[in-house]
Amino acid sequence: MDGMSKNVIIETTSISSESIFSRIGRYSVPMFLALFDYGAIVLSILFAEYIRGDILLYFVPSLEPFHVNNTYTYIIVPIIYLFFLAYGGLYNKRLPLWKSAEVLFKACTYVSALMIVVMYFMKEADVSRIFVCLSWFISFICLVIARYTVKRLLLSGNLWQKPIIVVGAGKTAELLANSFTKDGNLGYKIVGVIEDNCKNKPLTRVYPHVGTFDNADAVIMNSAVEDIIIAVPGLERSELLSLIYRIQPCVKNITIVPDLFGVPLSNMEVEALYNEQTIMLRMKNNLSYWRNRVAKRMFDIVTGIAVLLMVIPVLLLIGIAIKSDSKGPVFHVAKRLGKKGKLFWCFKFRTMYPNADAMLADYFAQSPEAKEEWDKYAKIKGYDPRITKVGIWLRKYSLDELPQIFNVIIGNMSLVGPRPYLPRERARMGYMAHAILETVPGVTGLWQVSGRNEIEFEGRLKMDSWYVRNWSLWQDIVLLLKTLDVVLNKRGAY
Repeated sequence: MDGMSKNVIIETTSISSESIFSRIGRYSVPMFLALFDYGAIVLSILFAEYIRGDILLYFVPSLEPFHVNNTYTYIIVPIIYLFFLAYGGLYNKRLPLWKSAEVLFKACTYVSALMIVVMYFMKEADVSRIFVCLSWFISFICLVIARYTVKRLLLSGNLWQKPIIVVGAGKTAELLANSFTKDGNLGYKIVGVIEDNCKNKPLTRVYPHVGTFDNADAVIMNSAVEDIIIAVPGLERSELLSLIYRIQPCVKNITIVPDLFGVPLSNMEVEALYNEQTIMLRMKNNLSYWRNRVAKRMFDIVTGIAVLLMVIPVLLLIGIAIKSDSKGPVFHVAKRLGKKGKLFWCFKFRTMYPNADAMLADYFAQSPEAKEEWDKYAKIKGYDPRITKVGIWLRKYSLDELPQIFNVIIGNMSLVGPRPYLPRERARMGYMAHAILETVPGVTGLWQVSGRNEIEFEGRLKMDSWYVRNWSLWQDIVLLLKTLDVVLNKRGAY
């Protein structure tokens, strides 16, 4: 059915039914989450105690016997955990999975530190560093799994669903709808779209078109929906204010999506000027603070050395395979743009024949389509005559980039960062070069987990610029984990 021919007023029976579940969920969900969190915390403490007090003691008899008082296991430590989780907003906010994991990671870290202090001063139990480290790691894993599981269960029972109406059906609203669909754990369910001109608006073909801006307040009042998202950043200020004033008395929560796409958001702070009835948005450049640069560098060194120790046998085997497959050196060493635009030598396994440049020129002469693809993506997605048999396999799993771990340890690359651009690409980077070259390039990055070689050159620039302006250590950890999934599934590799 076309959006224009749909009923202007939402079916009150279906929305009322969803509203009942929503009301039940509003009071029961925090309780379910807290109960699952409590169980995960107790289980992690017991498991950590078992490993330290039984398994490790069996293999290392010189360790002191260890036992945690039940008061700590079942009361004190869980209460401290629940306090930090509640303080982090995990019982009243709907956060994406990775954002929830970040809050859980911080909470587990704070609790572990506080646990040492409490157990030391109470003198009820010996402080075991092994136990504290184990409980920190296991509790984080258990809490993430427990939260993901309980939210899936609540979603299946329609207790986590929150019906919302979106005011607007343009590109901004489409981005929101796609985000809600991809991250089902948020639990947002779009039950209607309010839009003046629904012609050629894909969103109105997916969700019911329930009204226009003029009758938005009446539509929302009759719908029993309590949460509204206004996603019309192009609306005139006077019209937007009128819309907000009319809608606000009809609902409990209004979320406004401003036109700030591309602006650094992860480190944004909001300040209200009540007398002037306005707000100020303060954005920090995280990588300009020395403590953040030190934290990123320390993370690279520790993690880089650990990775190097694990992959040394793999490096040796790949080197032997390259030498046996074709003539030429094992490594391909080339100049790349580093921090502040300084050139550095980037290490990779050789995946091409020694005369690759001549082979590429001949191929372009025979295949103009390949030349167009090269100009657009700076890659050849299909057949590439330059790549060796072993090189095809190395590129498929991104193993050709393993030697860059040496660049990470040296310090001219990071585990996570912008793409290491070629010197000849400097001119194409334009004004984005200033932000991208503010830090060292990375072995992986946002572009790597978002499509890799399927993304056009301009798209890579935007992603790299966004990464630099929104940097956080947790974001680096998330991108590393996502890279494993991308590499193992061979998405976007050529």
